[in-house]
Order: sequence, then structure tokens, then C-alpha cells
Amino acid sequence: MADETVVTPPSDAPATHTTIIHESPRSSSGMGIIMALILLVVVVGGIYLFTQNSSESRKDNAIAEAAGDVGNAATKVGDAAEDAVNTNK
Repeated sequence: MADETVVTPPSDAPATHTTIIHESPRSSSGMGIIMALILLVVVVGGIYLFTQNSSESRKDNAIAEAAGDVGNAATKVGDAAEDAVNTNK
């Protein structure tokens, strides 16, 4: 919006009329809203990817732990079989 200033010269000066218009820059609130939406999408996308990565690593850790448990069970079965063979001799 423009501010309008009217300057009136002193009464002894010749009659002239001067108008000075100062235009203020327009505020583009539309650009701010667009930037806020882009930032929101980036944050939500980052959170989504972070939780997916975390979920994958938890799943991988659970599989590795289960494989370790199977390995331990197999070792125990092998030891029991050896003990059974050694006691029968």
C-alpha cells in the first residue's frame, strides 16, 4: 500500500503542489506458505524414512538373534548326541 504525503510550501512562495508517493514493497505471504508446506513435507518424509530404517534394523537384529539361537540349539543337540554315543560304548 502506498503512503501519500502532501507537501505545502510556505504562504510567501508561489502556489505549487507537490505530492510524494512512497511505495512499500509487497509482502508475498503466498511464498511463505509454500515454503512452510515444503518444509513440512520434508520433515514428515524424513521421519517416515527414519522410522522405516529403524524398523528394518530391528527386523534384521531379530533375525540374527534367532539364527544365533538356532546355532546354540544345534550345538546342544550335537553335544547331547556325542554324550549319548560316548555313554553307550
